[in-house]
This record gives sequence, C-alpha cells and structure tokens, in this order.
Amino acid sequence: MTSPHDDPACQVAHGTAPAEADDRVLVAVFASPVADFLLRYAADAGYRTVLVEPDAELARAASTRGTPVTAAMPDHLAGSADVVVTDHHRDELGVMLRDALDGKARWVGIMGNPRVPAPHIPALAALGVPEEQISLVHRPVGLNIGSRTPAEIAVATLAGLIADRNSRPGGFTF
Repeated sequence: MTSPHDDPACQVAHGTAPAEADDRVLVAVFASPVADFLLRYAADAGYRTVLVEPDAELARAASTRGTPVTAAMPDHLAGSADVVVTDHHRDELGVMLRDALDGKARWVGIMGNPRVPAPHIPALAALGVPEEQISLVHRPVGLNIGSRTPAEIAVATLAGLIADRNSRPGGFTF
C-alpha cells in the first residue's frame, strides 16, 4: 500500500513538490470588475494573464493593476489560451471574438445570461464569421454555482476553465 505522501497530488498540495508547469494563458477581454478578479485568481492558479482593452482610457486605468494590457487580441493565441469576454455590451464585441477565434485559442467564451438573446451571434454574423465558428463560442461560461458578485463569477469561470482543461465535469462528481 502506498503512503499518501507518495501521491504526487498530495505532495503538490503540501508544498513538497512543484506543480506541473505548462503554458496556460488567460485572456480577459474588456476591463471590468469580473475581469479584475478573474485575472488575479488566474495568476494565482498559474496562468499567464493578459487583459485586452481597446478603450485607451479604460486600458490606462487597468494598467495600474499589474496585469499586462493590450488594445487588441494577441496575434497568436495558440492552443494554450483561454479567452473570456467579460462584457457583452461593448461595440467591439464582434471584432474581439472574431480575432480570438482567428487566433486559434483553446477556448473562447462570453459572459451573459443564457435566458436572454446572445448579442455575440449577430455581432459575429455581421462581420461574416461562419456559423460553424460562431458555435465555438461558449455561453454562458463557468460552473453553475449561483454566482452573484464579480468575485463569485470569476471563481465560477476559472473553475469551469480548469475543469474543461482537465476534461472534468466540474461539481462534486469525480
């Protein structure tokens, strides 16, 4: 019988072994209270974080918080990047999502209430994005934990991304 101390996951949890390093990237699109928490929690969870904020004034304010800020979607997201759009009321919504899809991100999602029409669908269609690509955008994002505050929404979103990345259903099913 093996000791719990021989379990690599236990060793990481106790700080006696380093966590596996990988090239996880979280791109939050649009400065918002949820983006602030999401980027902070993702950095703590080992993600390299980037905020995309095309509005110069909002980008300037967000840059004081320590996360790299860029005005446009990074050129090449590769398969390790998860992109979360944190505001579905912005004029730049379609362009940001189109560029995330073109960048070959691992996962692209947009926050929003699933009981109201999805604003990203007509925004992407107006830019000529094919329906097959539009269907790759996840909405809603995160685990259904009844989130109400920006911090709770960020926790649910990050937990959902981690579950998806690890091919797990989330929740209490193991």
